[in-house]
Amino acid sequence: MLAQLSDAEYEHSASLAARIRDEIAAAGGWMPFDRFMELALYAPGLGYYSAGAVKLGAGGDFVTAPEVSKLFAQCLARQCAEVLAVTGGEILELGAGTGAMAATLLESLADLDMLPDQYAILEVSADLAARQRARIAALPEKLRERVVWLDRLPGERLHGLVLANEVLDALPCGRFVVRGERVRALGVAVAADGAFIEREAFADETLARYAEPLVRELSLAEGYRSEVCWRVEPWIAGVGACLERGAILVFDYGLPRAQYYHPQRTDGTLRCHFKHRAHNDPLILVGVQDISAWVDFTRVAEASDAAGLTVCGFVTQAAFLLGSGMDELMGADADEITRMRRSGEAARLLLPAEMGEAFKVMALSRDCDFSLRGFALQDLRRSL
Repeated sequence: MLAQLSDAEYEHSASLAARIRDEIAAAGGWMPFDRFMELALYAPGLGYYSAGAVKLGAGGDFVTAPEVSKLFAQCLARQCAEVLAVTGGEILELGAGTGAMAATLLESLADLDMLPDQYAILEVSADLAARQRARIAALPEKLRERVVWLDRLPGERLHGLVLANEVLDALPCGRFVVRGERVRALGVAVAADGAFIEREAFADETLARYAEPLVRELSLAEGYRSEVCWRVEPWIAGVGACLERGAILVFDYGLPRAQYYHPQRTDGTLRCHFKHRAHNDPLILVGVQDISAWVDFTRVAEASDAAGLTVCGFVTQAAFLLGSGMDELMGADADEITRMRRSGEAARLLLPAEMGEAFKVMALSRDCDFSLRGFALQDLRRSL
């Protein structure tokens, strides 16, 4: 049972729904799913990530790894320090959430005597940017003075690291259903009562170009439904163009292609979150719930190769954190109560039934040869 909407949430959702209905009507009664998802998440002033609403943490809709425990960013800091020792330069974080990861990273990198020259944050959500500023304001001056906020990717190429934690899963994706050896588009129409409903339509050139090779390559069965995200390629190209020398670290829940489009995964990976409840109906609660889809990491690897980047590591989150020294950090400078708390937090980050295996970490590099301790315990690149 999903939580009830407050009056403000109901009004907000109704406003966005009206805008989407108008666009559907203007388009002849049907909208492709990727456009619906784009409006639901990013419509100016109304989309989930564009409007002012608490999204992360106890009062929001979901919790990311940096909010679960400082251990996550403390482990990441060790990996960042290895890269910065070779490249120097700065860190760019894309979509910094509440600022929890940035704050802990800066504190930990200071302890490791490996602070970046600058820590830049690119954030599309105004309310999250406000929370980040409040979080960073509590840091010592020598740390907070290094932080800047951007409204677009930097024009000058950087040396150092780009960090993307749970960013790719929020890229709008197309949805399709297999009909014979072809695909039809899954999109959105409006019922007589004004509710959004799913409807099939002919696949346009873009959806057919990306989805139909999957049908042939993986022998997807009649009626098989899933997603495909063609925005990965321009995203990787754009982010890769910002990097002169260093690494991009991508954290997200996802799978290699053969597992993503497994014959038993017949309805895709689309998930919605509202007040810490997960469900699979993206057509309700528009503007006040998160919508995401798992990441096809094979597509990320292909896009990286096309952008001149090298995939230098691909592991589960559990392997990355253990390789980065989580065992050491759990007991460091801690009393028994703190160790017990950290143990519970670590279980959520590491266990297969929690975040440990569903979340993957991919390292992309340019013009660098460095040690990647977080990728030393496992190598899943052959699965891509």
